[in-house]
Amino acid sequence: MSTWQGRRVLVIGAARQGRALAAYLAAHGAVVVLNDRLPLSELEDVCRELEPLSVRIVAGGHPLELLEQADLVCISGGVPLNNPLVAGALERGLPLSNDSQVFLELAPCPVIGITGSAGKTTTTTLVHRMGQAAALQGAFRRAWLGGNIGTPLIGVVDQMIADDFCVVEFSSFQLEQMTISPHVAAVLNITPNHLDRHGTMEAYTAAKGRLLQFEPGTGVACTALREGCAAVLGRDDPGAWGLVSLVRNRRLFSFGLSALPEGQEGTYTDGEWVMLRMVDPALGSLENYRLMPTRVVVLRGEHNLLNVLAACAIAAAAGFPRAVMQAGVEGFTGVAHRLQFVRSWGGADWYNDSIATAPERTLAAIRSFDEPLVLLLGGRDKNLPWGELAQVVHQRVDHVVLFGEAEEKIFQALQQVMPSQAGSPLTITRCSGLRQAVQSAAAIVQPGDVVLLSPGGTSFDEFHDFEERGLCFSEWVNQLV
Repeated sequence: MSTWQGRRVLVIGAARQGRALAAYLAAHGAVVVLNDRLPLSELEDVCRELEPLSVRIVAGGHPLELLEQADLVCISGGVPLNNPLVAGALERGLPLSNDSQVFLELAPCPVIGITGSAGKTTTTTLVHRMGQAAALQGAFRRAWLGGNIGTPLIGVVDQMIADDFCVVEFSSFQLEQMTISPHVAAVLNITPNHLDRHGTMEAYTAAKGRLLQFEPGTGVACTALREGCAAVLGRDDPGAWGLVSLVRNRRLFSFGLSALPEGQEGTYTDGEWVMLRMVDPALGSLENYRLMPTRVVVLRGEHNLLNVLAACAIAAAAGFPRAVMQAGVEGFTGVAHRLQFVRSWGGADWYNDSIATAPERTLAAIRSFDEPLVLLLGGRDKNLPWGELAQVVHQRVDHVVLFGEAEEKIFQALQQVMPSQAGSPLTITRCSGLRQAVQSAAAIVQPGDVVLLSPGGTSFDEFHDFEERGLCFSEWVNQLV
């Protein structure tokens, strides 16, 4: 909308995305109602935050009469599309949006958007680090970071200028209703995830694909980059590469451990070097460049080398100087709750991988270690398959400690693995919650082990989010004596 003055907007969901959007809209003249299923007694902080802006808060349910005074309905990421207010808005023909859509419509600078089933937070952080290095060299004024990671950028969009750039992580939830795309759109991979929300892999894949298939926002001042929009896809991942048909009017880059096909732009490795092939604008021809030795990548696991290759391809697509790519990777030991070393105790190293909320992510974590493993699995299931993980656990893990809502489902998956598929005998401990799981692991652990929290399920059965789960795990591990 060209102006928000007097517009009547219903925002559903009072978590950080909804609060940030409600505050922005109200500050720009909109008449905002913020709705949440939680009772008002649990939203006291939200009420205090938004009271100066005259945002009306309706809590404890989703009354349909709220739609009678709405010109626009904005859905926070955690709100499912079968919410009665969302369904009612669709029936009435009311337009839908969210904080990410509004931000992209308003952003005055180039935007890099990154999504994927796995690795998007690490990759987004790496690209932002590269952007910060580019800003220090004078290529940009400031690098902004946000979206599904950190701060919703709608809250700071008024501070941005055309000489900035933004790196934004997008979840499938945010993309479901989007009709706008960033300048550089990257899809890292698509593997089973969030099927409890999307229902089918087709619907989940379609949500991810929305990042690629639209034009950039009208608020962008950098017309040169708008004309040179790019897409970055993981060529080794069938889900991501299957979206290549959506890449229209965009320059295509790919990344992967496989050989980069002749004539294509992207990143690859020759074993010792992270390599980039792209068109040199001065020569007008494809050239190969050494970006950094692979030894610079200190993150564990092949999946993290892929994250570095992805970040370099994205940075190249966005026009960053090649020198800043190594600067962004060098010294980077990872982000919190992602294969994060906690401490050594009992002769073992304890790692927090609370971000692993799908079996696919737990598989990647297991493959990052050669040491004997004590694996903590559990949380809340997302209607995802556990069979492949169960086979690898039998082959690679010595002890499994199960916890949370999904412990019975995971136990059954482990039991169904045939003896011929199993390696050494696996011991299984079953617990009600994560704290008991930590105590059980402490009783099992032997010198030389790695204790790995990589749950495979979400945190919502016991915690507010994966960050709270990871913080509690780390605290309980540090309390071991």
